[in-house]
Amino acid sequence: MNSHNYLVIGGTGKTGRKVVNNLKELGLNVSIGSRNSTPKFDWQDTSTWAEALEDIDRVYITFQPDLAVPGALQAIEHLTKLAKAKGVSKLALLSGKGETEAEACEQVVINSGIDYTIIRASWFNQNFSESFFLDPILSGHVYLPSPEAKVPYVDTSDIADVVTEALLHDEHNGQIYEITGPRLLTFEEVIQEIAKATKRDIQFTPVSLEDYIGFLKQENVPDDYVWLIEYLFSNVLVNPNNSTVKHDVEQVLKRKAKDFSEYVTETAKTGVWDVN
Repeated sequence: MNSHNYLVIGGTGKTGRKVVNNLKELGLNVSIGSRNSTPKFDWQDTSTWAEALEDIDRVYITFQPDLAVPGALQAIEHLTKLAKAKGVSKLALLSGKGETEAEACEQVVINSGIDYTIIRASWFNQNFSESFFLDPILSGHVYLPSPEAKVPYVDTSDIADVVTEALLHDEHNGQIYEITGPRLLTFEEVIQEIAKATKRDIQFTPVSLEDYIGFLKQENVPDDYVWLIEYLFSNVLVNPNNSTVKHDVEQVLKRKAKDFSEYVTETAKTGVWDVN
């Protein structure tokens, strides 16, 4: 009988809520770490962290909006020290594939003296249905820089399943997994697949990064997200390693990773891309 107590920091987010569901379906003791949970966990309020970690054995860490942003390293250092002091035995950290700043956060966890698994994920499929790419898709015209970039988009359900395995089984201790989907897609190919599935006319137009960032600022997108998007397009997408399909999903889960087309088919049925 597994008697561990689990904490999912970001337990209402894209991957976190699915990890919570996985653990609950197994009948395990899991707490959600969020600003609306009891006890609450707020990345912006370090005074909330200790109570959230009380009596917790294993923790899944997702940092918002991304481990690459300024201040993330200090937050992970603080959290890791506190987790060790509280007797946490295992940390699973969601990281970003090809993000140098995120890798500095990984090293904090790796060198903490606590068992760990690092999950480096490619860009999420769900960025097109639950995040900053959704509104342009609904408008029918998507403007994005880096049209030549090819990304092995990964589904959040695959990430959550890998995280769940890492939390449950010690064979994953000390591992760094690179989680991707099974094929590479450009932004235009992504939009074409969504347009076909929804039977909508959705146009894609490449723009310069400078113009794109200017547009985000005009739309009053929060500064940390503007910084992150500029970083992702100027540093991460140009990293050759990020245009590589990895097979760690298959290694951990003993099944194939979900293809982007399967995600599109499933998501189109929800109506999230429909325009009334």
